[in-house]
Amino acid sequence: MEEADTMLAPHHLQLARMFAERSRTTAEDSACPVRDVLDRVGDKWTMLVLIALAEHPRRFSDVNRAVPDISKRMLSQTLRALQRDGMVLRTVFPTNPPSVEYELTELGRTIFEPLTMLVRWVEQSQDAIGIARDQYDGSP
Repeated sequence: MEEADTMLAPHHLQLARMFAERSRTTAEDSACPVRDVLDRVGDKWTMLVLIALAEHPRRFSDVNRAVPDISKRMLSQTLRALQRDGMVLRTVFPTNPPSVEYELTELGRTIFEPLTMLVRWVEQSQDAIGIARDQYDGSP
């Protein structure tokens, strides 16, 4: 076990141990705030919706066009969850019919620094991941 520990930096190991300890002491996922937020940002649609809102505020239909494979129901749920978490602001304009616009909050904008790091990692690792998948799947 000690040899494997040297593969990661000490602060990475500390993070892994913290999660291991929390999972032993807490039976309920919701009791861990980190897991709760990771569930939100790690779901299938959250990052795509946040990216769609990155440049400027958008109306619902504009977000739907920017993420074309999301259903209206799922987009609505995702926007509500992001609003609840303080990452998206929903503004209703008093027009007839009322128009609604969604935009990132300051908190929502802060996700782009770690997201950029993750995207860079994916770009650097995609060939290795493809090779690993081929090996796992039994391809030559």
